[in-house]
Amino acid sequence: MAAEEISGQADAAGLAALISRASAENSGKKRGLPPVERWNPPFCGDIDMEIRADGTWFYMGTPIGRPALVRLFSTVLRKEEDEKTYLVTPVEKIGIRVIDAPFIAVEMSVTMREGRQVLTFRTNVGDVIEAGGEHRLRFSIAGENAELKPYLHVRGRLEALVSRAVMYELVALGETVEVEGQTMFAICSAGEVFPVMPADELDALCR
Repeated sequence: MAAEEISGQADAAGLAALISRASAENSGKKRGLPPVERWNPPFCGDIDMEIRADGTWFYMGTPIGRPALVRLFSTVLRKEEDEKTYLVTPVEKIGIRVIDAPFIAVEMSVTMREGRQVLTFRTNVGDVIEAGGEHRLRFSIAGENAELKPYLHVRGRLEALVSRAVMYELVALGETVEVEGQTMFAICSAGEVFPVMPADELDALCR
């Protein structure tokens, strides 16, 4: 995609067509996500695309109302060491803005496997992720109100923010465990332990 093709005159549908064509030319008939981590295209500038904190995608100030477009864009996202997020195809890299995390975990299911609890999440763009060794949960305390914000690793450096409704379900599964000699409130999934906070700080957070 040439730089002039991503000018302010382009629309989201046209951009999607260019991304889809470039990905198809590289991937042929291979199924699954595009191998964006292996692509090394030149940087072609930034575009006015933003992923808001609630997971809504905007292009030139207007919400992208077509889920299929959002899904397409989400498959070619890459976050790099500079902490910036890009749309990447075999022939170009385009910068976008991400206010918090690029994905939102909107559903969680709980199953048992060999006597162990397994947590599986679905994101707002349809990814299904099992929390475990390859996809870890992390927890941060943010804002003036000390808000608990769980994140789930999706792929590369990309994460999903666990939605507030799902966060309450997640915290309800918490238990106290010993982690390196400290009693922690933690979440367990697929045999992995994900510390949330020291157990003695939990009461303060819930006030």
